[in-house]
Amino acid sequence: MFSRNINLRIRYFLIIFIILLVVILLKVFYIEVFNNNRLKRKADMSWSKDLPIEGERGKILDRNYDPLVLNKSSASLYVVPNEIKNKKRVCNLLSNILNCNCSDIYNHLTKNVAIEKVFPNGNKLSKSKIDKINKLNIKGVFLLKENKRYYKYGNMLSHTLGFVGDYNQGLSGIELYYDKYLKSGYGSIKYYTDSHGNKLSISDDLINGKYGYDVRLTINMDIQKSIERELDNIMYKFEADNALAIVMNPNTGEVLALSSRPNFNPNYYKKYKSEITSRNLPIFSTYEPGSTQKIITMTAAVNEGVIDIDKDRFYDSGSVKVDGVRIGCWKSSGHGDQSFMEVFQNSCNLVSWQEIHFI
Repeated sequence: MFSRNINLRIRYFLIIFIILLVVILLKVFYIEVFNNNRLKRKADMSWSKDLPIEGERGKILDRNYDPLVLNKSSASLYVVPNEIKNKKRVCNLLSNILNCNCSDIYNHLTKNVAIEKVFPNGNKLSKSKIDKINKLNIKGVFLLKENKRYYKYGNMLSHTLGFVGDYNQGLSGIELYYDKYLKSGYGSIKYYTDSHGNKLSISDDLINGKYGYDVRLTINMDIQKSIERELDNIMYKFEADNALAIVMNPNTGEVLALSSRPNFNPNYYKKYKSEITSRNLPIFSTYEPGSTQKIITMTAAVNEGVIDIDKDRFYDSGSVKVDGVRIGCWKSSGHGDQSFMEVFQNSCNLVSWQEIHFI
């Protein structure tokens, strides 16, 4: 009787065990077959990290497709803190190359992250610094290729083109105004870490960034070089504080050349005062044409045939009433009787006004 009860219990236990085992197997089957993708995504998110990488910013071209602004290959410094054993030694080596305080580098080397960008000291480095870091050949220290903005003609057209910041974002000029078209889309490098942040030896996944759009200007660089040269001559000859020049196509209004002094080199804009980099004088400054506008008025009158420059005479009494308002000539007594060329020489206000009415 006793042994029979034991056997019965054993059977019950086996039946329950088999039922539980079947339930577990069914659950495992469900997870592996039906829920696999969701759990894989969760696992992937927990031990994978994305390192953003820039795409290539669009170029700025002149009207003849000559590149004025393009991108040069550069590199930025990254570190894997857990792979660097002698942090003080590495800190001293890198700070000497980057010309910065060791403490700035040490903060990056001791962060509890899988990969750290050394910013701003290690951002978009020069070729000489890249070569020096490569020669160190230190585990956990590596360079990631990035693009650096390059202004091909240096100081030429500097205010109009503008410049970009540390993140290749437009800060002034065309670079800022058309930033939404020029800027590139970000890609990424996906890398994998364990629960302690150590980088795993799994191949990284690269997703390339999108290219920005090119922007083509109406500028003609041959004309632009000419006005740049003349502005330099003017500044030297007259010891001027500033100077500016604009060349336009009179038939279309297209700007063919545009520049001013003082100017700057956008490749090194941080070396200049903001008063220089932020003021595009042809746009920033107000200029009252004054008597120079009389040339246009008189030329138009001759062109339309309403004035005979050899025979016509003009009289300036000193003032004239226009819509109830008396307007005087710069010479209050007036210039009296004049020929066309004398009107030019005297810069006579009243006769210029009369010529507008002739037209």
